[in-house]
This record gives sequence, structure tokens and C-alpha cells, in this order.
Amino acid sequence: MPGGPGSAAGGPGSAAGGAGSANEGPGSAGEGPGSAGEETLPEAFWAVARRLRTTSREILAPWDVTPSHLRALRMVSRHDGMRLSELSEHLGIAPRSATEVVDALESRGMVKRRPDPGDRRATLVELTEHGTSILDAIGAARGAEAERIFGRLSPADRAHLTRILAKLHD
Repeated sequence: MPGGPGSAAGGPGSAAGGAGSANEGPGSAGEGPGSAGEETLPEAFWAVARRLRTTSREILAPWDVTPSHLRALRMVSRHDGMRLSELSEHLGIAPRSATEVVDALESRGMVKRRPDPGDRRATLVELTEHGTSILDAIGAARGAEAERIFGRLSPADRAHLTRILAKLHD
């Protein structure tokens, strides 16, 4: 809103308005986002992030899958027959942690280990049929939830949000 509170066009607390100190910013005691019950951008972002994290855990619960398990399942599904060392590198976790994740997934029948035909000392991890069906079911549940959440946005707003998030992700 041009010329509104906190803008450079002269609202209270703006540089041109002169009412606030140079140190005042969003969320400070002056007028602007956060002072009259409005959330600042970081507050709104973290509130949405918390909500999405909570929703994600709720979606995964019926399959007894954690977010770290899901990341591993998705990575293994993209690389048919992946070494544990490669999995730990791709996930950015310690090799021992990758072993623990694979142990948990293997105990539920979602992945299996097999010898690496190119190196007798190495083991490959691959998705089982059960793991594929669970990954598909989780994908469908997450897609439905994403549509429920983001369906409130217009196509243009979705495109803008996608562009902005991609920029922040880089």
C-alpha cells in the first residue's frame, strides 16, 4: 500500500515521516507490521513453516515414517541400488545415521540391502514394492494436503510464491 504506515512515502515511522528513530524497524515499538497485531514477514514465515512441519508429521504418522525416513525413501527411489555412503552424502548426514535410517526402513520392509556386484565390500540399498507403495500413498496424501493449503491462493499467487521460494532456496 503506497504511502501507508512504515513506507518511504511519509507514513509515521518511515524515513520520510520522521516520527520514528533510525533504529525502528518492523516489530519495533513504532508503527508498522507487528505493532498493531500484524505479523512481520519473519513471524508469518515461521508460523507457516511450523504449521507445514506439524501437518507433515501428521500425514506421515499412519505409516510410522519420520521426515528423515521419507527423505531417505525418496532418495533411494531416485537412485536404484544406492550405496549407504552415497545416501549419507546426499542426505547430508553421518554414515552411522544413514545406517540407522536404513535399518528402520528395512525392518518395516520398505527397503532392502543387497551386495554391490561391482564391489564385494559394498552394500546397495533399494526400495521394495512395499516401500514404493508407501511412498506413492504418502505422495498422494501430501499432494491432497498441499492442495488444501495452497488451494486458497489464486494461480497467480501460487506462481509468485513458487518463484519467491525458489529464490530463497538458492
